[in-house]
Amino acid sequence: MEADIRSLEVNPAKLAKLFKKQFDLCNVKPEETVAIVSDLGTRREYIQAAFAAADEIGADIYEMCVNLVPGWTKVGVPTIGKCKGTLEALMASDMILIFHVPLFSSWLRTVMDNKIRVQMVIDAPDDLEQLQSPPGLKEAAIYAHKLYEKTKKVRVTSKAGTDLHFNIGEYPVMSQYGMADEPGRFDQWGVGHIHTFPNEGSSHGTVVIQPGDIVILPYCRYVIDEIKLTIEDGHITSIEGGLDATLMREWLEEGVEFDGDRDPFALSHLGWGLNPQARWDSIALYGDGPERSRAASRCFPGNFLFSTGPNTQGGGNRTTRGHYDVPMRSCSIELDGKLIIEDGKVVDPKMIVAKEQR
Repeated sequence: MEADIRSLEVNPAKLAKLFKKQFDLCNVKPEETVAIVSDLGTRREYIQAAFAAADEIGADIYEMCVNLVPGWTKVGVPTIGKCKGTLEALMASDMILIFHVPLFSSWLRTVMDNKIRVQMVIDAPDDLEQLQSPPGLKEAAIYAHKLYEKTKKVRVTSKAGTDLHFNIGEYPVMSQYGMADEPGRFDQWGVGHIHTFPNEGSSHGTVVIQPGDIVILPYCRYVIDEIKLTIEDGHITSIEGGLDATLMREWLEEGVEFDGDRDPFALSHLGWGLNPQARWDSIALYGDGPERSRAASRCFPGNFLFSTGPNTQGGGNRTTRGHYDVPMRSCSIELDGKLIIEDGKVVDPKMIVAKEQR
């Protein structure tokens, strides 16, 4: 109940100012066209705030409401393109403001390749205010992005027993700092993290997921007992533990589409969080509803974001829905031997961003 009460703490009249600030961060200019992609579950006050923000700037704006409601457990749902003319309309816009999760869908790559900005908004009103990109986050993310691009070998360790090795460079590095401010950029309001996909077959070692680590996909819950994963040739070959291990194993097995299908067990995007506005304890504080904790849990500074399944967002061929996202605490990350995160704390000063009191 507390989470529901807190979601009303932002005065609805304040939303228009928040959206105006976000549009400014996204470099929305007069006479540009903003296309809203909503669904039947989108908050109407968000639509109204977006219209008000665009009107203040002098930009054109319209809404396209789709008849599907994709979510984190249904990544890759083709919301655009099934109805004639929808993709063509979006291709004529300058920025798309989308209120559900378009990740791993083919149309997203199409519009990005055509230099259209895509801003995703999926969090609760007070989370949008708290997590909105602070000064310095973009610069820290760009620095981390360039550092990750130069990296060949990554090692992740923890006192709990994690010792994961993987190579990178086959797929592009992706960074998010909360604003779609450049042509062809996709970003999510409230995030701040870096990731890429490991080279095929290069990942090997052990990953130990501890109590307090967070499964944000598909369950949005804190891990309560240890999960030990064995990684060989880029795939999970063993999942050991109690209830949480069973949940993980059965979810990934459900994503298997044919005999011998290993795609759900492949390692997906791997990276770390940078947004100082994000909190590890957000689920405990504010609940685990659909609008809660997704950005905060993925992006709190110093987490190692472990995931499995699809890699089409990076240009790969895996389209499986067997996707698992786990921000892990207390890990150390080395890039070609350079320590950037130690026991869950960012130690590279160029990646440290001051937190704003809001």
